[in-house]
Amino acid sequence: MRLVIIGGGILGTAHALAAVGRGHQVVHLERETEARGATVRNFGLVWVSGRSTVELELTLRSRQLWEEIGGKVPGVGFRPAGSITLVRTPEELAVAEAAAASDTAEARGFELLEPERVRALNPALRGEFLAGLYCSADAAVESRQALPALRAYLAATGDYTFQPATEARSITDTASGATVLDDHGRTHEADLVLVCPGAAHTGLTRELVGEIPVRRVRLQMMQTAPLGEPLTTAIADGDSFRYYPGFAGPEVDALEREQSQTAIAAEHKMQLLCVQRLHGGLTIGDTHEYTEPFAFDVDEAPYEHLTSVTEELLGRALPPIVRRWAGVYSQSTDPDAIVTRARSGRHVWVITGPGGRGMTLGPALGAETADLLNL
Repeated sequence: MRLVIIGGGILGTAHALAAVGRGHQVVHLERETEARGATVRNFGLVWVSGRSTVELELTLRSRQLWEEIGGKVPGVGFRPAGSITLVRTPEELAVAEAAAASDTAEARGFELLEPERVRALNPALRGEFLAGLYCSADAAVESRQALPALRAYLAATGDYTFQPATEARSITDTASGATVLDDHGRTHEADLVLVCPGAAHTGLTRELVGEIPVRRVRLQMMQTAPLGEPLTTAIADGDSFRYYPGFAGPEVDALEREQSQTAIAAEHKMQLLCVQRLHGGLTIGDTHEYTEPFAFDVDEAPYEHLTSVTEELLGRALPPIVRRWAGVYSQSTDPDAIVTRARSGRHVWVITGPGGRGMTLGPALGAETADLLNL
């Protein structure tokens, strides 16, 4: 088949990977010269630990696909580093204990470690904490390198063409297929069109499927200069338990009642996530903002909080912060949907809304769409 995929982020690229892998031809349109949205403004984490039980099978499938991709495309920077969620209060420890004893603990690779074992696994963690919930299934990729590496791999097959700085203006759906008109005046004939617009819910997306059950979420993150030593796993703090459905239960309810978050963390709905990039710097975040219009500037108070927590866990000062940024991602509001797939006519689908799990689930969502559409 001939596919036109609109949107060059992780979701569009993962769908191209699935389609080419099944023998189809793909023309891939991206309105920027490179993807500039949430795909490159994230941690690059393949995060198994906090996914809900309903999502776990799909998440583990995606984790396996990322490992396979990493073997074929070294440029994505895949590494099975695992993660440690560091707990600092009795209430957080109760959540970690429940997670380590849960029915899905083995599948997630959970193990509750005493501080000495935490430091043996990740010697950079010299700070104060009660314990660490280790997740061996968690992994990481290089979010700013992954897409160019994947596109180069796809182009080498001869069945993939990437057209940057190309915006799709209209799609004409007919009985025999669809025609995409771009802003250069070119037309692209297709048997199937997949629109992966990220957080662009207006414009062409709205014309095709109207209002769909998605919202936009804004986050703030930062990156340091090289740490000067390995951070052998990703790390998280106990606030992350509040935001991942995989930890839901009476222990998290008790954690919420305790109101142990700082005022800044509560106001900005914060958690600490931290991962070391291949160049040695740390990517640190993040915040959650749900009410639009979003601010066009970044707030300094969350960065001060993240710096303080990271330094407490590392037991040392952070290297200089070299960049800060904000990003916006698309999140499905249907509680039963991991991603929103909306059909427009006979040969056009809009696919968006994976939320903050787009990098984690991208390969599996692309494969799942291919299965659903019998590609």
